[in-house]
Amino acid sequence: MMIQKEDQQKHNALRVTPERKKELLLFQKTSRIRFRRLDLLNLAFSHRSFANEQGGDVENNEKLEFLGDSVLGLIISEYLYIEYPHLVEGDFARIKSFVVSEESLSEAARRIKVDNFILIGKGEEYSGGRNKKAILADCMEAVIGAYYLDSGLKSTRKFILDCLVPEIEKVLENKHKKDYKTLLQEYVQKSYKTYPRYVVVKKTGPDHNRLFWVSVVINGGSYGPGKGRNKKEAEQEAAGIAYKELSGES
Repeated sequence: MMIQKEDQQKHNALRVTPERKKELLLFQKTSRIRFRRLDLLNLAFSHRSFANEQGGDVENNEKLEFLGDSVLGLIISEYLYIEYPHLVEGDFARIKSFVVSEESLSEAARRIKVDNFILIGKGEEYSGGRNKKAILADCMEAVIGAYYLDSGLKSTRKFILDCLVPEIEKVLENKHKKDYKTLLQEYVQKSYKTYPRYVVVKKTGPDHNRLFWVSVVINGGSYGPGKGRNKKEAEQEAAGIAYKELSGES
């Protein structure tokens, strides 16, 4: 797929130096994929904090992340439909929600050493951004989006399934980290005929190292707060607190 001239000019601002080329080739060896265009792969690793520090018209990986999220959802849905015809739609939704989650994607990213190659700003680097689940998961989606543009659906399908079929098997064997937001919503709908409501009660720290505190309100009662480096993480922790208390799970 051809990139328009305007986009190519933006990519040129993220020039792949000989040293960076060696790093990107190493990533390809680790992940067992091959890009025709290393500038697209380099862009997939370019976090917003890094792009902002460069000044000018340097692009970040957020558009590739958006594309990769859609491609990922399609491939996982297709795989579940073909490989597990005996499962019902609710099972598909439950498995998919875990497999495309921040938790699962960040683990897959670590396995192929994405954290070693991300381009992040100095503030994010100092605050441990290279190991943050949200940044790893987003970068994984951006790599998927870039690979789709570079090499097409067939190659991208193989890459996604190589990375994430083990996560699907974890869910089927009930060995995965539980998605407490989904569990809580199902429990509350069944028990109270309503939905949990998440409320940010506090935010602390600078922008590059923000900590969120979130409570969950259910049927007039408040549970938590849970805390996390982003709202999703804090909501998961709050949901876990509420679910364990309401369901009696230890």
